Amino acid sequence: MRVRTRAAAALAVVPLVLGLAACGGSEEPKAADQPSITTSTTSEAPASTPTPAPPTAAAPAAVRLDRATFLPAMNTALAKQTSYRTSGRMTAGGKVLMTITGVQQLKPPAMSVSMTGEAFQGKTAKIVMVGKTLYMSIPGATPAGKYAKIDTSDPSMAQFGELAGSGDPTKTFESFKGALREVKFVKNETIGGVKLDRYDITVDTAAVLKAQGKKIPAGVPKTLPYSMWLDAGKMTRRFSFDLQGVSMLMTMDPTTTPVSIKAPAKKNIVN
Repeated sequence: MRVRTRAAAALAVVPLVLGLAACGGSEEPKAADQPSITTSTTSEAPASTPTPAPPTAAAPAAVRLDRATFLPAMNTALAKQTSYRTSGRMTAGGKVLMTITGVQQLKPPAMSVSMTGEAFQGKTAKIVMVGKTLYMSIPGATPAGKYAKIDTSDPSMAQFGELAGSGDPTKTFESFKGALREVKFVKNETIGGVKLDRYDITVDTAAVLKAQGKKIPAGVPKTLPYSMWLDAGKMTRRFSFDLQGVSMLMTMDPTTTPVSIKAPAKKNIVN
């Protein structure tokens, strides 16, 4: 029980970190290639007046999402995914505090995530979720290579109940409903070979935390700005925010092959 308690304390911020899945491709944005336009001319006047060509229909303007359509489009796209790989980076003052890599499965919910950085003394913490059960390997809280098993339905571990749902990112963004204050299309970008639309959004901090059942910490701004990158199918592929000097960037790449996430072997589980 002591190991479980120490592991739980060490991971007090994990629900926030894992709930911020988004995005695609960690490379810096590259400008999309501009189409080349070629014209041809002749040096002689035509022998006869040419027949005017029929007018070319203008290409339909790209449909931009707004405050009313942003969340429905994004959540619909996310719901179509079965699994995806995530990566993330938390920085402050020019230093990388934590890097995150993992794979998540929506149906049935499961995830496997590794986190490395100063938060874990430069070592790697690992989390596996299968259904409502968490398995956590935390430097300083569990022996090397061993996992603490936590049943999130246990009242004493209620603070981790939300983690069981973070394998489904639509639940994270559900808290934006009623809290979304502004949606602004910024520009098109090509990142990691994928053409993306970048949007800057603003949410009401108190409304988001209330929807998540959390208290409002002192000093948190009234609104929070986020940058989100969506692909042509409105799938969220990149997600970033800055809060009190800490920057977070998460990316998400849909998998093309099935994933397999299993609980650790019984011999590697400690109480």
